[in-house]
Amino acid sequence: MDAAKTGQSSVVMESREIMRWLAHRAPFLLVDRVIEFEPNTRIVAIKNVTFNEPFFPGHFPNNPVMPGVLLLEAMAQAACILVARTLELNPADFVTYFAGIDHARFKRPVLPGDQVRLEVSLARALRGIYKFKAVALVDGEMAAEAELLSAFRKL
Repeated sequence: MDAAKTGQSSVVMESREIMRWLAHRAPFLLVDRVIEFEPNTRIVAIKNVTFNEPFFPGHFPNNPVMPGVLLLEAMAQAACILVARTLELNPADFVTYFAGIDHARFKRPVLPGDQVRLEVSLARALRGIYKFKAVALVDGEMAAEAELLSAFRKL
């Protein structure tokens, strides 16, 4: 199906474009690339997990595992890009807060060398509060899932 007919953008967002829509920066920027974007509907992003991640020395020294809370954060950052780019919000003009996390489940560990596919869809929006359904996949296998609530507020 033609991207123009579905409203889906075939534009891939690399790091510079991502930073245009997201205030996060290294070492807390957890989205490396956006590979699918459908305004006001869904986003698919990628996080490449390397052994050099700053959290691995302490989580855990002999068994490095990406913390589950950072998987949730990566999904939330993808959700933030979805809303910011859809509404053309400048990150200098607004802040995004986690308002809630429901039904979070962790199904498999994320390890150095894994590529995490973050699939986030908008479930509901009302007065600056957005609800998303999000999953994190590694090699097609679910690593985590959650429903996320975020509040977007002007600075």
